[in-house]
Amino acid sequence: MEIYKNLNGNSSVRAYEIGNDSITVYFTDGTIYLYNYQSTGPSNIEEMKVLARAGRGLNSFIMLYVKKAYAAKLR
Repeated sequence: MEIYKNLNGNSSVRAYEIGNDSITVYFTDGTIYLYNYQSTGPSNIEEMKVLARAGRGLNSFIMLYVKKAYAAKLR
């Protein structure tokens, strides 16, 4: 698990884990969602990986483009 940098200071994302074809996102409210190529699409997953590593824009991207397109709610 990588701690999300939250460079804008207002993100609901706490941390993330990147897989080959997936990203797991840990939110500040304790929920954890798995997004993968099948549920969200390869281009969205790759963009989420870029944003996660950059520490900026991941929560906004999720809310705008992939909100409920997760593969699983893990918690």
